[in-house]
Amino acid sequence: MSDTNAHSVRFVRQSMIPEQEPPLTEAGAIKWIRENLFSGWLNILLTVLSVAFIYYVLSHMLPWFLNTVWNAGSLSECREIRNATWGSDVPSACFAVIKDRWPQLLFGFYPSDYYWRPVLALVVFLAAIAPVLFSGLPRKMLWFSLASPFLMFFLLWGGTIWGPIVVASGFVLGYALFVGLSKAAGTLVGVIAAIVAPVIYWLAIAGPLARGLGAVLPIGLEFVPSDDFGGFTLSFIIGIAGIILSLPLGILLALGRQSDLFLINKVSVAFIEVIRGVPLIVWLFTASLLLNYFLPPGTNFDLMLRVIIMVTLFSAAYIAEVIRGGLAALPRGQYEAADALGLDYWKSMRLIILPQALKISIPGIVNTFIGLFKDTTLVVFIGLLDPIGLSNAIRATTDWQGLYWELFVFIGLLFFIACFSMGQYSLYLERKLQTGHR
Repeated sequence: MSDTNAHSVRFVRQSMIPEQEPPLTEAGAIKWIRENLFSGWLNILLTVLSVAFIYYVLSHMLPWFLNTVWNAGSLSECREIRNATWGSDVPSACFAVIKDRWPQLLFGFYPSDYYWRPVLALVVFLAAIAPVLFSGLPRKMLWFSLASPFLMFFLLWGGTIWGPIVVASGFVLGYALFVGLSKAAGTLVGVIAAIVAPVIYWLAIAGPLARGLGAVLPIGLEFVPSDDFGGFTLSFIIGIAGIILSLPLGILLALGRQSDLFLINKVSVAFIEVIRGVPLIVWLFTASLLLNYFLPPGTNFDLMLRVIIMVTLFSAAYIAEVIRGGLAALPRGQYEAADALGLDYWKSMRLIILPQALKISIPGIVNTFIGLFKDTTLVVFIGLLDPIGLSNAIRATTDWQGLYWELFVFIGLLFFIACFSMGQYSLYLERKLQTGHR
């Protein structure tokens, strides 16, 4: 056989080659860095600039955080401790102000003997919201969720226990009228009666009834006026109340804007456009200064309640547009399927249309809620001492005059925890409700 034929015979290996480790540039952190940070000249330039920027920021911030003074009674004492420990030229944070004034930042001027009441109200809120947010919990806990707003009001403001009970009975009255009249005269009549009758009851009967019951059986807690509320407690109350109340109102406004009834449609459109066309700070000034002019003479309408109403209306207008977008995104076949099943308007909305529209609208709704919660800091402009207002008051004292960043870092951290938690729950809910194929 010639040499040419010998070399043309194919070689077939009879055994497997032992496994070997991949090259260092094709595995692990080195591969990730090469592909994501140094894949091209533009990527290399951006990586170098980013590293330089991060180094610049950390080189100025880390010494300030690491050289922190926690035990001092004033800013001058903080500086004395810094000078004796690290030197006068070393940047140093004076977080002793947080240790000294954290009760005021959290509770405002709420009586210190009653701090347990807002803390317990927070626990009640977390326990009440859990079965709403997580479907794995027993559904019987929803009864506690319905009762929790009245219990939290009683804990926070105190006074006679009959006030929250009488107000809650108005909702029971509305529900009873809705169930009874819906069967006898139609759903629309039941809805109107369920709204009008409780409002009349609360305006004309609830107040005298609560005072009469309180005189007979004076059961309750020490009353705390709204002027004593402040700090993060104030922001939490306004934000959570606005979130809880604005969602159902926003749903009704969205349905009203798509209604075929001329009056309901135009009223909903006018409300949404007027509210959205004016900044929130203007509505807060309206609540603070002008709202009393529209009330009967001698009426003392609590400022915090006025702010909650305005914040709720403002948020509801934005949520209505978010939900309207979800309704518009649904295929027309979903509405036709509801009609084919013989469902009336309310059943089709409750069982078919709204669940899908709300699922689509989750990111927009949560984004509106996060913006609403952060916008509670605007109440400082109408005289309510939220965390920003209290930080200004603290910095105006002789002990902490000249302090700046430490207070805002602490306030920003509190708001970040709350807003980040809402964002993470939004992602959890989207993953849980995901039914499409990737």
